[in-house]
Amino acid sequence: MSANDLPPASDSSRAEEPPTTSRRSGGPADSAFLRACRREPVPHTPVWFMRQAGRSLPEYLKVREGIAMLDSCMRPDLVTEITLQPVRRHKVDAAIYFSDIVVPLKAIGIDLDIKPGVGPVVERPIRTRADLARLRPLEPDDVKYVTEAVGMLTAELGDTPLIGFAGAPFTLASYLVEGGPSRNHEHTKALMYGDPQLWAELLDRLADITAAFLDVQISAGASAVQLFDSWVGALAPDDYRASVLPASAKVFDAVARHGVPRIHFGVGTGELLGLMGRAGADVVGADWRVPMDEAARRVGPGKALQGNLDPAVLFAPRQVVETKAREVLTAARDLPGHIFNLGHGVLPSTDPEALTRLVEFVHTESAR
Repeated sequence: MSANDLPPASDSSRAEEPPTTSRRSGGPADSAFLRACRREPVPHTPVWFMRQAGRSLPEYLKVREGIAMLDSCMRPDLVTEITLQPVRRHKVDAAIYFSDIVVPLKAIGIDLDIKPGVGPVVERPIRTRADLARLRPLEPDDVKYVTEAVGMLTAELGDTPLIGFAGAPFTLASYLVEGGPSRNHEHTKALMYGDPQLWAELLDRLADITAAFLDVQISAGASAVQLFDSWVGALAPDDYRASVLPASAKVFDAVARHGVPRIHFGVGTGELLGLMGRAGADVVGADWRVPMDEAARRVGPGKALQGNLDPAVLFAPRQVVETKAREVLTAARDLPGHIFNLGHGVLPSTDPEALTRLVEFVHTESAR
Protein backbone atom coordinates (compact mmCIF):
# COMPACT_ATOMS: atom_id res chain seq x y z
CA MET A 1 0.00 0.00 0.00
CA SER A 2 1.46 3.37 -0.97
CA ALA A 3 1.15 6.54 1.10
CA ASN A 4 -1.38 7.91 -1.35
CA ASP A 5 -3.59 4.86 -0.86
CA LEU A 6 -3.73 5.17 2.91
CA PRO A 7 -7.14 5.43 4.58
CA PRO A 8 -8.27 8.97 5.34
CA ALA A 9 -7.70 10.63 8.67
CA SER A 10 -10.63 10.68 11.04
CA ASP A 11 -11.69 14.24 10.18
CA SER A 12 -11.50 13.90 6.39
CA SER A 13 -15.25 13.65 5.89
CA ARG A 14 -15.60 17.22 7.07
CA ALA A 15 -12.75 18.32 4.81
CA GLU A 16 -14.68 17.16 1.74
CA GLU A 17 -17.36 19.80 2.34
CA PRO A 18 -16.70 23.28 0.95
CA PRO A 19 -15.97 25.86 3.66
CA THR A 20 -19.07 27.57 4.93
CA THR A 21 -18.09 31.01 3.64
CA SER A 22 -20.21 29.93 0.66
CA ARG A 23 -23.24 30.95 2.73
CA ARG A 24 -22.08 34.54 2.93
CA SER A 25 -22.69 37.08 0.20
CA GLY A 26 -20.92 40.21 -0.91
CA GLY A 27 -17.47 41.44 0.08
CA PRO A 28 -14.46 39.10 0.07
CA ALA A 29 -16.72 36.02 0.13
CA ASP A 30 -17.68 36.63 -3.50
CA SER A 31 -14.07 37.11 -4.61
CA ALA A 32 -12.53 34.83 -7.21
CA PHE A 33 -10.05 33.62 -4.60
CA LEU A 34 -12.62 32.46 -2.05
CA ARG A 35 -14.88 31.05 -4.76
CA ALA A 36 -11.97 28.96 -6.03
CA CYS A 37 -11.25 27.78 -2.48
CA ARG A 38 -14.86 26.59 -2.33
CA ARG A 39 -14.56 24.92 -5.77
CA GLU A 40 -17.18 27.25 -7.24
CA PRO A 41 -17.18 28.83 -10.74
CA VAL A 42 -14.88 31.84 -11.07
CA PRO A 43 -14.59 34.63 -13.67
CA HIS A 44 -10.86 33.94 -13.91
CA THR A 45 -8.24 31.88 -12.11
CA PRO A 46 -7.30 33.86 -9.00
CA VAL A 47 -3.64 34.65 -8.34
CA TRP A 48 -1.57 35.41 -5.28
CA PHE A 49 2.08 34.70 -4.48
CA MET A 50 3.71 33.35 -1.38
CA ARG A 51 6.15 36.02 -0.14
CA GLN A 52 4.51 38.54 -2.45
CA ALA A 53 5.15 41.12 0.26
CA GLY A 54 8.85 41.41 0.90
CA ARG A 55 12.34 41.83 -0.45
CA SER A 56 11.38 41.84 -4.14
CA LEU A 57 9.63 45.20 -3.70
CA PRO A 58 11.61 48.45 -3.43
CA GLU A 59 8.81 50.00 -1.41
CA TYR A 60 9.18 47.19 1.12
CA LEU A 61 12.91 47.75 1.45
CA LYS A 62 12.26 51.45 1.99
CA VAL A 63 9.75 51.05 4.84
CA ARG A 64 11.80 48.28 6.48
CA GLU A 65 15.04 50.24 6.42
CA GLY A 66 16.66 50.09 9.86
CA ILE A 67 13.84 47.98 11.36
CA ALA A 68 14.48 44.39 12.47
CA MET A 69 12.27 41.70 10.96
CA LEU A 70 10.54 40.66 14.18
CA ASP A 71 10.01 44.28 15.17
CA SER A 72 8.31 44.94 11.83
CA CYS A 73 5.97 42.00 12.46
CA MET A 74 4.84 43.57 15.73
CA ARG A 75 3.98 47.03 14.38
CA PRO A 76 0.40 47.10 13.05
CA ASP A 77 1.04 50.16 10.89
CA LEU A 78 4.03 48.52 9.23
CA VAL A 79 2.32 45.14 8.85
CA THR A 80 -0.61 46.88 7.18
CA GLU A 81 1.55 48.85 4.76
CA ILE A 82 3.71 45.86 3.81
CA THR A 83 0.72 43.55 3.34
CA LEU A 84 -1.00 46.08 1.08
CA GLN A 85 2.03 46.83 -1.12
CA PRO A 86 1.73 43.83 -3.49
CA VAL A 87 -2.05 44.25 -3.71
CA ARG A 88 -1.58 47.80 -4.94
CA ARG A 89 1.28 46.96 -7.28
CA HIS A 90 0.38 43.55 -8.71
CA LYS A 91 -3.43 43.54 -8.41
CA VAL A 92 -3.33 40.05 -6.88
CA ASP A 93 -6.61 38.42 -5.86
CA ALA A 94 -5.70 38.04 -2.19
CA ALA A 95 -3.43 39.59 0.41
CA ILE A 96 -1.29 37.44 2.69
CA TYR A 97 -0.76 38.69 6.24
CA PHE A 98 2.84 39.86 6.66
CA SER A 99 4.42 37.91 9.48
CA ASP A 100 6.95 35.19 10.18
CA ILE A 101 6.37 31.63 11.34
CA VAL A 102 8.30 32.23 14.57
CA VAL A 103 6.20 35.21 15.69
CA PRO A 104 3.92 33.13 17.98
CA LEU A 105 6.99 31.49 19.53
CA LYS A 106 8.51 34.88 20.24
CA ALA A 107 5.17 35.99 21.68
CA ILE A 108 5.19 33.24 24.32
CA GLY A 109 8.72 34.08 25.41
CA ILE A 110 11.01 31.83 23.37
CA ASP A 111 14.40 33.54 23.08
CA LEU A 112 14.93 33.76 19.34
CA ASP A 113 15.81 36.22 16.64
CA ILE A 114 15.78 36.36 12.85
CA LYS A 115 19.33 36.94 11.71
CA PRO A 116 19.82 38.47 8.24
CA GLY A 117 21.13 35.91 5.79
CA VAL A 118 20.52 33.05 8.22
CA GLY A 119 16.91 32.97 9.37
CA PRO A 120 15.35 32.19 12.76
CA VAL A 121 17.92 31.31 15.43
CA VAL A 122 16.84 29.92 18.81
CA GLU A 123 19.12 30.74 21.74
CA ARG A 124 18.32 27.56 23.69
CA PRO A 125 17.07 24.67 21.53
CA ILE A 126 14.28 22.47 22.84
CA ARG A 127 15.49 18.87 23.10
CA THR A 128 14.40 17.49 26.50
CA ARG A 129 11.17 16.98 28.35
CA ALA A 130 12.09 19.76 30.77
CA ASP A 131 12.34 22.13 27.80
CA LEU A 132 8.64 21.64 27.02
CA ALA A 133 7.73 23.85 29.98
CA ARG A 134 8.96 26.82 27.95
CA LEU A 135 6.14 26.28 25.43
CA ARG A 136 3.22 27.81 27.26
CA PRO A 137 -0.16 28.36 25.56
CA LEU A 138 -0.57 31.40 23.33
CA GLU A 139 -3.20 33.86 24.55
CA PRO A 140 -4.85 36.54 22.37
CA ASP A 141 -3.31 39.25 24.56
CA ASP A 142 0.14 37.96 23.59
CA VAL A 143 -0.44 39.14 20.02
CA LYS A 144 -2.67 42.19 20.34
CA TYR A 145 -0.73 43.74 17.48
CA VAL A 146 -2.02 40.97 15.19
CA THR A 147 -5.64 41.71 16.04
CA GLU A 148 -5.03 45.42 15.46
CA ALA A 149 -3.21 44.87 12.16
CA VAL A 150 -5.84 42.50 10.76
CA GLY A 151 -8.55 45.01 11.63
CA MET A 152 -6.67 47.78 9.86
CA LEU A 153 -6.06 45.56 6.84
CA THR A 154 -9.63 44.37 6.36
CA ALA A 155 -10.79 47.98 6.48
CA GLU A 156 -8.31 48.89 3.73
CA LEU A 157 -8.71 45.78 1.58
CA GLY A 158 -12.46 46.03 1.05
CA ASP A 159 -13.48 43.13 -1.23
CA THR A 160 -9.97 41.67 -1.41
CA PRO A 161 -9.59 38.69 0.93
CA LEU A 162 -6.90 38.55 3.59
CA ILE A 163 -5.15 35.22 4.14
CA GLY A 164 -3.96 34.49 7.66
CA PHE A 165 -0.66 32.72 8.08
CA ALA A 166 1.14 30.33 10.43
CA GLY A 167 3.96 27.82 10.43
CA ALA A 168 3.01 24.17 10.81
CA PRO A 169 3.97 22.19 13.93
CA PHE A 170 6.71 20.15 12.22
CA THR A 171 8.50 23.17 10.77
CA LEU A 172 8.27 25.07 14.06
CA ALA A 173 9.60 22.01 15.86
CA SER A 174 12.51 21.74 13.44
CA TYR A 175 13.59 25.31 14.20
CA LEU A 176 13.20 24.81 17.93
CA VAL A 177 15.08 21.51 18.03
CA GLU A 178 17.84 22.42 15.58
CA GLY A 179 18.24 25.93 16.95
CA GLY A 180 17.95 27.37 13.44
CA PRO A 181 17.73 26.37 9.78
CA SER A 182 19.12 22.93 8.95
CA ARG A 183 19.90 21.00 5.78
CA ASN A 184 19.59 17.52 7.23
CA HIS A 185 17.37 18.02 10.32
CA GLU A 186 19.56 15.55 12.20
CA HIS A 187 18.58 16.70 15.72
CA THR A 188 14.92 16.87 14.73
CA LYS A 189 14.87 13.36 13.30
CA ALA A 190 16.93 12.00 16.18
CA LEU A 191 14.28 13.25 18.60
CA MET A 192 11.41 12.05 16.41
CA TYR A 193 12.88 8.55 16.11
CA GLY A 194 14.58 8.31 19.50
CA ASP A 195 11.81 9.60 21.78
CA PRO A 196 8.50 9.41 19.89
CA GLN A 197 6.49 10.22 23.02
CA LEU A 198 8.39 13.45 23.68
CA TRP A 199 8.15 14.29 19.97
CA ALA A 200 4.37 13.80 20.02
CA GLU A 201 4.04 16.03 23.07
CA LEU A 202 6.19 18.71 21.45
CA LEU A 203 4.12 18.75 18.26
CA ASP A 204 0.89 18.67 20.23
CA ARG A 205 1.88 21.81 22.13
CA LEU A 206 2.95 23.50 18.91
CA ALA A 207 -0.37 22.53 17.31
CA ASP A 208 -2.20 24.33 20.11
CA ILE A 209 0.00 27.42 19.76
CA THR A 210 -0.42 27.47 15.98
CA ALA A 211 -4.18 26.99 16.17
CA ALA A 212 -4.44 29.83 18.68
CA PHE A 213 -2.38 32.11 16.40
CA LEU A 214 -4.63 31.33 13.42
CA ASP A 215 -7.72 31.75 15.58
CA VAL A 216 -6.66 35.29 16.48
CA GLN A 217 -6.27 36.17 12.81
CA ILE A 218 -9.60 34.65 11.78
CA SER A 219 -11.46 36.22 14.69
CA ALA A 220 -10.04 39.61 13.69
CA GLY A 221 -11.27 39.24 10.10
CA ALA A 222 -8.99 37.01 7.99
CA SER A 223 -10.98 35.37 5.18
CA ALA A 224 -8.77 32.26 4.86
CA VAL A 225 -5.66 30.79 6.50
CA GLN A 226 -2.58 28.99 5.23
CA LEU A 227 -0.52 26.52 7.23
CA PHE A 228 3.02 26.62 5.84
CA ASP A 229 5.18 23.50 6.39
CA SER A 230 8.41 24.56 4.76
CA TRP A 231 10.58 21.67 6.01
CA VAL A 232 8.19 18.71 5.99
CA GLY A 233 9.42 17.52 2.59
CA ALA A 234 12.43 16.13 4.47
CA LEU A 235 10.26 13.26 5.72
CA ALA A 236 9.26 9.93 4.22
CA PRO A 237 5.50 9.30 3.91
CA ASP A 238 5.36 6.76 6.75
CA ASP A 239 7.14 9.16 9.10
CA TYR A 240 4.81 11.97 8.10
CA ARG A 241 1.75 9.82 8.72
CA ALA A 242 2.89 8.62 12.14
CA SER A 243 4.72 11.65 13.49
CA VAL A 244 3.34 14.80 11.81
CA LEU A 245 -0.14 14.24 10.41
CA PRO A 246 -1.90 14.12 13.82
CA ALA A 247 -0.56 17.56 14.81
CA SER A 248 -1.36 19.20 11.48
CA ALA A 249 -4.84 17.69 11.57
CA LYS A 250 -5.32 19.07 15.08
CA VAL A 251 -4.58 22.60 13.84
CA PHE A 252 -7.05 22.37 10.96
CA ASP A 253 -9.71 20.81 13.17
CA ALA A 254 -9.30 23.54 15.80
CA VAL A 255 -10.10 26.34 13.32
CA ALA A 256 -12.75 24.46 11.33
CA ARG A 257 -15.55 26.05 13.36
CA HIS A 258 -14.86 29.42 11.72
CA GLY A 259 -15.86 28.09 8.30
CA VAL A 260 -13.07 29.88 6.43
CA PRO A 261 -10.97 28.06 3.81
CA ARG A 262 -7.89 26.35 5.16
CA ILE A 263 -4.83 25.96 2.92
CA HIS A 264 -1.98 23.49 3.46
CA PHE A 265 1.37 23.94 1.72
CA GLY A 266 4.79 22.36 1.99
CA VAL A 267 7.98 22.29 -0.05
CA GLY A 268 9.25 19.10 -1.67
CA THR A 269 6.06 17.31 -0.70
CA GLY A 270 5.21 15.48 -3.93
CA GLU A 271 5.31 12.14 -2.14
CA LEU A 272 3.25 13.52 0.75
CA LEU A 273 0.38 15.18 -1.14
CA GLY A 274 -2.04 12.32 -0.53
CA LEU A 275 -1.40 12.46 3.21
CA MET A 276 -1.44 16.25 3.34
CA GLY A 277 -4.82 16.16 1.64
CA ARG A 278 -6.08 14.06 4.55
CA ALA A 279 -4.90 16.48 7.24
CA GLY A 280 -8.10 18.52 6.96
CA ALA A 281 -7.41 21.49 4.69
CA ASP A 282 -9.83 22.68 2.00
CA VAL A 283 -7.01 23.66 -0.37
CA VAL A 284 -3.71 21.83 -0.89
CA GLY A 285 -0.74 23.63 -2.39
CA ALA A 286 1.75 21.87 -4.66
CA ASP A 287 5.28 23.00 -5.40
CA TRP A 288 6.60 23.09 -8.98
CA ARG A 289 7.87 19.50 -9.03
CA VAL A 290 4.46 17.90 -9.66
CA PRO A 291 2.06 19.07 -12.43
CA MET A 292 -1.31 20.28 -11.16
CA ASP A 293 -3.31 17.44 -12.71
CA GLU A 294 -1.03 14.85 -11.12
CA ALA A 295 -1.11 16.75 -7.82
CA ALA A 296 -4.91 16.62 -7.91
CA ARG A 297 -4.78 12.87 -8.52
CA ARG A 298 -2.49 12.39 -5.53
CA VAL A 299 -4.47 14.68 -3.23
CA GLY A 300 -7.79 13.06 -4.11
CA PRO A 301 -11.29 14.47 -4.60
CA GLY A 302 -12.98 17.20 -2.63
CA LYS A 303 -10.05 19.64 -2.46
CA ALA A 304 -9.13 22.78 -4.32
CA LEU A 305 -5.51 22.99 -5.51
CA GLN A 306 -3.02 25.85 -5.32
CA GLY A 307 0.14 26.34 -7.39
CA ASN A 308 2.54 25.93 -8.99
CA LEU A 309 4.93 27.87 -11.26
CA ASP A 310 8.61 27.48 -10.43
CA PRO A 311 9.62 30.87 -8.95
CA ALA A 312 12.89 30.73 -10.89
CA VAL A 313 10.94 30.86 -14.18
CA LEU A 314 10.27 34.55 -13.47
CA PHE A 315 13.91 35.26 -14.33
CA ALA A 316 13.41 33.97 -17.89
CA PRO A 317 12.19 36.11 -20.82
CA ARG A 318 8.54 37.18 -20.75
CA GLN A 319 7.51 34.74 -23.49
CA VAL A 320 8.96 31.83 -21.51
CA VAL A 321 7.16 32.92 -18.34
CA GLU A 322 3.87 33.04 -20.23
CA THR A 323 4.47 29.64 -21.81
CA LYS A 324 5.22 28.06 -18.46
CA ALA A 325 2.25 29.80 -16.81
CA ARG A 326 0.01 28.54 -19.60
CA GLU A 327 1.25 25.00 -18.92
CA VAL A 328 0.17 25.34 -15.28
CA LEU A 329 -3.25 26.63 -16.31
CA THR A 330 -3.65 23.83 -18.85
CA ALA A 331 -2.76 21.16 -16.30
CA ALA A 332 -5.33 22.68 -13.91
CA ARG A 333 -8.11 23.38 -16.41
CA ASP A 334 -10.29 20.44 -15.35
CA LEU A 335 -9.92 21.03 -11.63
CA PRO A 336 -13.05 22.23 -9.80
CA GLY A 337 -10.97 24.78 -7.90
CA HIS A 338 -7.55 26.19 -8.80
CA ILE A 339 -5.61 29.11 -7.34
CA PHE A 340 -2.56 30.14 -9.33
CA ASN A 341 0.55 30.60 -7.21
CA LEU A 342 4.24 29.91 -7.35
CA GLY A 343 5.59 26.55 -6.26
CA HIS A 344 7.32 28.36 -3.39
CA GLY A 345 7.91 31.96 -2.36
CA VAL A 346 8.92 34.91 -4.51
CA LEU A 347 12.71 35.00 -4.71
CA PRO A 348 14.25 38.23 -3.32
CA SER A 349 15.84 39.37 -6.59
CA THR A 350 12.70 38.84 -8.69
CA ASP A 351 11.78 41.78 -10.94
CA PRO A 352 8.48 43.13 -9.56
CA GLU A 353 7.31 43.89 -13.08
CA ALA A 354 7.53 40.19 -13.93
CA LEU A 355 5.04 39.47 -11.15
CA THR A 356 2.68 42.23 -12.26
CA ARG A 357 2.76 40.95 -15.84
CA LEU A 358 2.17 37.39 -14.65
CA VAL A 359 -0.98 38.37 -12.73
CA GLU A 360 -2.35 40.16 -15.78
CA PHE A 361 -1.48 37.21 -18.04
CA VAL A 362 -3.17 34.63 -15.81
CA HIS A 363 -6.30 36.78 -15.48
CA THR A 364 -6.52 37.29 -19.24
CA GLU A 365 -5.59 33.75 -20.24
CA SER A 366 -8.05 32.15 -17.82
CA ALA A 367 -11.00 34.55 -18.31
CA ARG A 368 -14.23 32.56 -18.50
